[in-house]
Amino acid sequence: MKLLVATNNQGKLKEFNEILGELGIECVSLRDMGISVDVEETGTTFLENALLKAKEIYNIAKIPTISDDSGLLVDALNGEPGVYSARYAGEPSDDNRNMDKLLANLKDKKKRTARFKSVIAAVFSEEDILVSEGECEGVIIEEKRGENGFGYDPIFYVEALGKTFAEMTDAEKNSLSHRGRAIRNLKDQLETKEY
Repeated sequence: MKLLVATNNQGKLKEFNEILGELGIECVSLRDMGISVDVEETGTTFLENALLKAKEIYNIAKIPTISDDSGLLVDALNGEPGVYSARYAGEPSDDNRNMDKLLANLKDKKKRTARFKSVIAAVFSEEDILVSEGECEGVIIEEKRGENGFGYDPIFYVEALGKTFAEMTDAEKNSLSHRGRAIRNLKDQLETKEY
């Protein structure tokens, strides 16, 4: 089966393919399908945004569509940047500017605990929708480390492995990341689904 992942982010697409590929599912991007629509994420929660995007792209592509909305929630900042993670420092979205703003906002904070959260909506029809979630706990370190990943990965440190997301291999990150967990939860639902 082919699933359209409502993204052009190759890092995300790779994560979906590595995990859902075990079920023989091929995940393709918006670019692969020749779709160049930018769905405005007007929701105030990850679930609202994931559903908005998945439904709109499904209505265009007419094939099963997955969308995830994810972000970083920092305890000392009352859950910021949250749903605004990608555009925390304004438009256009820029990973380094976002990280710099976050580090500046945490400058005098002792508590640096945070979590990444991912919510996935998979739309098979107007009535047939699966939802999956995943989280990963970590700490925001004071300087960027590592070359892999994207977004806030260079400053998100996971104590269990003693590394930032950006220092991990793909396999390490997929084993414990918020999106990896949400995709595995979706995979478990898909294993019992008839499609």
